[in-house]
This record gives sequence, C-alpha cells and structure tokens, in this order.
Amino acid sequence: MAISKKSFILILALTCLGGSACRDSQPSRASEQEDGKGRVNELLVDSLATPETVALFQNLRALSASGVLFGHQDDLAYGVGWKAVDGRSDVKEVCGDYPALYGWDLGDIGRSANLDGVDFGRMKEWIREVYGRGGVNTVSMHLDNPLTAGDAWDNSPAVRSILPGAAHHSGFLRTLDQIAAFLKDLRTPDGCFIPVVFRPYHEHNHDWSWWGKSSCTAEEYNALWRMTVRHLRDTHSIHHLLYAISPQEIRSESEYLDRYPGDAWVDILGMDYYKLWTKSNVPDLGKALGVMARLAEARGKVAALTEVGVENVPAPDWWTAYLLAGIRYDAWSGKIAWALVWRNASTDHHFGPYPGHASASDFLAFHRDPFTLFERDLPGMYAFP
Repeated sequence: MAISKKSFILILALTCLGGSACRDSQPSRASEQEDGKGRVNELLVDSLATPETVALFQNLRALSASGVLFGHQDDLAYGVGWKAVDGRSDVKEVCGDYPALYGWDLGDIGRSANLDGVDFGRMKEWIREVYGRGGVNTVSMHLDNPLTAGDAWDNSPAVRSILPGAAHHSGFLRTLDQIAAFLKDLRTPDGCFIPVVFRPYHEHNHDWSWWGKSSCTAEEYNALWRMTVRHLRDTHSIHHLLYAISPQEIRSESEYLDRYPGDAWVDILGMDYYKLWTKSNVPDLGKALGVMARLAEARGKVAALTEVGVENVPAPDWWTAYLLAGIRYDAWSGKIAWALVWRNASTDHHFGPYPGHASASDFLAFHRDPFTLFERDLPGMYAFP
C-alpha cells in the first residue's frame, strides 16, 4: 500500500515535532484540522495510532528489505538456571547483545503472574526497559477457555458464546478490559505510551485452541478478531498497538488467507513455524515465508516470522544452516521484519541459545551475520525513518 502525500506529510510533521519525544496518544488539534476527521495516518488498523506506533510500523517495513530482527520470548524474565535477575539474558550472555525484539504473553491475565510464571508487574517493567533501550515488544495471549474455564488448549467450542449478543459476551469483555488495563499502563515515566505489536488468537488454522479451526467457523473467528480490535481501539481508546495475525505453517496464499479478517483489521502478517527439524525442511520454511511476504507487500503490510524454533535446538549449526538458511532461501523469504524463537525454561525445554549449549558457537556466527539485527543494530525505531 503506497503512502499518500497527505499521510506522509502529516506523519512526518507529527514525528518531527519534538524528535522522538512522546506526544499524547490522541491526534493534535492541527491533525484534526488537517483532514477533518481526526485521522493521523492511512496506514494502520488504528487511524489514530500514536506517532511512535506509526514510526515503528514504518521502520519494521523499511528494515525488512535488508535484514531481520532477532527476537526471543521472555528473554529478560528467566533463562536456563536463573529467573528475574536484573540485566540477565541468555542471548546476551552468548553473543554480548540483547535481542532486538521481545515476546511476552498475557495468558492468565487477572492473576499475579502469567501462565509461564512471569509476574505481570515485572513484565511491565521489562517492557519499559526494552523500549528505553530502543528494542521492540510483542504481546501474545494464551487466554483460558471463556466457556469452560479450561486453559487455552481446551478446544471446547467457545467463540460463538462470547460474541455480541451471546450469553458469555459480557464476561469475556471483562477479560478484554483486564488486557486493556495492562496495555494502558505501558507508559514511560513521562507518560509516553509504549508501542506494542499485539498478536491475539494465534495459530488459528490449527485445532489446539478454543479459537482454532475445529472450534469455530471462519465467520466466528473473524467476528472475534474484529470485536477485540474494536474493544481495545474504540471502547478503550488504545492507540499504541500494531495488530499482527499469525497462522501456523501455511503453504499457499489461499491457506494463509483462510480465516483472515481483512486488510482493515491487520497491520502485520505473521506466521508461526515449528517444523524446522531437519535441513530438508529449510525449503519449506523459505517457500512459506515467500508466500507471506508477497501477500504483505501487495497489501502494504509488514511480514514476520512471529514464532519459530525446535525444542532444545538439537543441531549444533541450527542457527545458520537451518533458521538463517530458511529466512534467506530466496529474495522473497528474506523480506520479513523479525524472527522470534520461543522461551528458555530449562535445559529440557529451551528454544534459544544459552552459555555452554552445543549451538552457542553457531549462534555467534548467526549474530555476526550482517543480515541479523540485534538491539545494538537498531536505528531509532520510534522516530519516522
């Protein structure tokens, strides 16, 4: 999607006012006068997105032309043999730099800690820390089944029961209200809203979740997605989110677009991929990324490998000969903004490197490759490029 001259001038003006300093999340009076409707951009799901959020989108799109941000789930919260130690990161202890992008999850929202034991208060602190260093935060949510109170993997049909007019609609809105409260609290000390890539209801083309393909129709899934966006953006006036969708392991455009809620409701086309077990899977990953990147470019969106990995990283050259080879399979597969590997819980359950792991030396080669971007490699992600 091309940027109109009007939108370009308006975004540039908003970003140049005060450099990268924070502005209010609402459009300025001058912005409202500019187009008469309060729109500050024509790029995103949220036409009132904060300037920093628009800048993040633009920077992610620009960087995807020549490199890929490396991301890690819960990177600051714990690692192999430690938990909640200030400054620690398994990734940093292997390569000397933090990831460029961090994943967090809101499963078990309303309790003191999330489903993986991450304290929600500390999570907010870490998100602020990442933003302060210039990194990027993404948020997913493994929410409990709203009908049965089972976990996210209880795939008993529930979506139809929480849509507008259904019996459990108001109850589910209370859960969204808790998510909204968490997101509204993501501010810097001077009150700046911290942009976040928000990735709800992921892997919806699989059967494991209550929002998956065996538990709801495409129409119900799309209604859930749109209801969630409206509730956060319109009801709660949250304007610092980029909305990312992420089916798992697609092979074609039609497969990707199955259950897609529409371009007006998605900023980032993501994909989760957990089949990179052998080198024979590298072309499969590369081709799938190419499909997604073509779709994203045609729509003016950003493409991303929103989850990837193999539990316990079994191959010593996995980072360069598997992951990087898949991303750089061809010219199209490399046009993704980031690749995020899942969490490091223990020596028996980890997806990233840690000191002493057999793949640590290969991860150093992965880190040194000019195509991979870590935190110190990033430009000002929240100022207009």
